[in-house]
Amino acid sequence: MNAPWNKPVIVMLGEPPQETAISSPQAAAWAMIEDWPVEDGTELDRALAILAAVDAGKKSAEDARRAVVSAAREAGILVSA
Repeated sequence: MNAPWNKPVIVMLGEPPQETAISSPQAAAWAMIEDWPVEDGTELDRALAILAAVDAGKKSAEDARRAVVSAAREAGILVSA
């Protein structure tokens, strides 16, 4: 789950918001659980499920990256994908 992505997903996280590079499924899971600005959302739930599936070897890291991008768009925090 810790294999880095070829291109990080850049989001705005924290207070005050700062650009944060998420570069692996493990980093994405950590950010979504600890720092995500919303607690509920269809795309957030979907991304967390896909991240768990990556950890179990059932989904690819690229599947997780796409899901994280969708969740960041839903939360309004996507800077660059």
